[in-house]
Amino acid sequence: MAEVIAGITVPDTELVRNATELVRGTTNDLLFDHSRRVFLFGALQGRRMGLDVDHELLYVGALFHDLGLTDKYGTDKLRFEVDGANVAKTFLLDHGRSEADATRVWTAVALHTTPGVPEFMDPEIALVTAGVETDVLGIGYRDLERSDIDAVTAAHPRPDFKRQILAAFTEGNKHRPETTFGNVNADVLEHFSPGFRRTDFVEIIQNSAWPE
Repeated sequence: MAEVIAGITVPDTELVRNATELVRGTTNDLLFDHSRRVFLFGALQGRRMGLDVDHELLYVGALFHDLGLTDKYGTDKLRFEVDGANVAKTFLLDHGRSEADATRVWTAVALHTTPGVPEFMDPEIALVTAGVETDVLGIGYRDLERSDIDAVTAAHPRPDFKRQILAAFTEGNKHRPETTFGNVNADVLEHFSPGFRRTDFVEIIQNSAWPE
């Protein structure tokens, strides 16, 4: 029987079941529950906006979006978002989805910390970011019904979430601070990683190889 939370049906497919198993087996409760809320809040925002969404692709994008923060899938050189995007693309191709579908989800995961761009792209891309923004930043929180929010958080609680997710962002990025240039994680390291100095775009221009 398909799972329904806040009126959103979690697709009852082998792809979704395998995605859930992979992420559940890789992440702690913090990241698993957060990722499931990202799917549900993204789907609720999509329903509110009347978007036509492939919920399987949205689910994989939401479930995989923070895998780059884990020891298993995080690297030393790439943005954590790209780490997760690469895993999601390979997963979808291995499960028979098209290159176009896999690339769409890759983009959704890779751009989820780059505000101002995903909202103008395909619904699955826009709604992964919308789900993240609702759960982490509270953007769109007041656009949702209180009963729907309560149903989502009853299924996937968020105890001490603000502190814990900031700690996860810090731990997942402090060993690769250069990858935070141009995205929101520079703010996290500036607050919580002693000695961090953000890359300055103006200094890059001024100190480039060009003579003037």
